[in-house]
Amino acid sequence: MTTKDSEKVAGNKPESRFLSLLSAPARNALEHAGITTVTELSQHSEREILALHGVGSKSLPTLRQTLQEAGLAFAEPVKKR
Repeated sequence: MTTKDSEKVAGNKPESRFLSLLSAPARNALEHAGITTVTELSQHSEREILALHGVGSKSLPTLRQTLQEAGLAFAEPVKKR
């Protein structure tokens, strides 16, 4: 059993970590994008996260709170010239 497998419980839901607070589609979208830690989440803008299939606006308050509790925030969006 891998470390990733051991961190999950029945229903494929993570035991701890911020991902366990999200719906299955949002959690799966973040994991598929390689975002499994709060630090990795903070490297993306809200717009980038919302662009992931499975992540909707209802997930943002949970993600913002998780980042805030860790002393982090979403990355600033890259402004186009």
